[in-house]
Amino acid sequence: MKLLFVEDEPVLLQEMESYFSSLNYICERAPNYQQASQKLSNYSYDIVVLDISLPDGNGIDLIQGIREQHPETGIMILSARDSLQDKLKGLNLGADDYLTKPFYVEELNARINALYRRKALKGANEVVFDDFNLDLDSKLLFFKVTAIALTRKEFEMLIYFVVNKNRVMSKSSIAEHLWGDHVDQFDNFDTLYAHIKNLRKKLISASGKDYIKSVYGMGYKFSF
Repeated sequence: MKLLFVEDEPVLLQEMESYFSSLNYICERAPNYQQASQKLSNYSYDIVVLDISLPDGNGIDLIQGIREQHPETGIMILSARDSLQDKLKGLNLGADDYLTKPFYVEELNARINALYRRKALKGANEVVFDDFNLDLDSKLLFFKVTAIALTRKEFEMLIYFVVNKNRVMSKSSIAEHLWGDHVDQFDNFDTLYAHIKNLRKKLISASGKDYIKSVYGMGYKFSF
């Protein structure tokens, strides 16, 4: 899962980033309105955790742009206790949930997971295709009753493929989903090719089917 934290309190921002990075999420940060706007224009995220009180603007003003450019992105508002009107305004503009400060990061994690499953996975705790079953809690893949060992990146890639089945996805969009903004530092897609090759090999070995199709000059399509 790829997260963007828009928060101007350095201690809270560091706490959220450290906690969710320890859970192997891709985490990006934006400490002000300007940087958040720039990142949202250049990249897509599964969930945006959005503080509405920023030093150079109102985080609520970012919601409409997120909804127009990335309608599938989940939006979690962070707000102070006395900002009920801002919460309501944010929800009316398209935010999905809100959390009042102060909060425990464990609660934020539970809210984010629930939101992601509601948005991307239609509320499911598992993803099923053909005879495969992706258990989202244990992060395991099963073919019928046999467990198949996947790396963290392979697991995240497979979920991304299944959620976007029958769509052609560019190499850049897949790499961005797996490595976040750091993908700009890559000189080539060799690492991505290696992950796709290994995942494809494991799926074919288990089922005899090749689900990942290369689309010349465009990217990849996952079909079943």
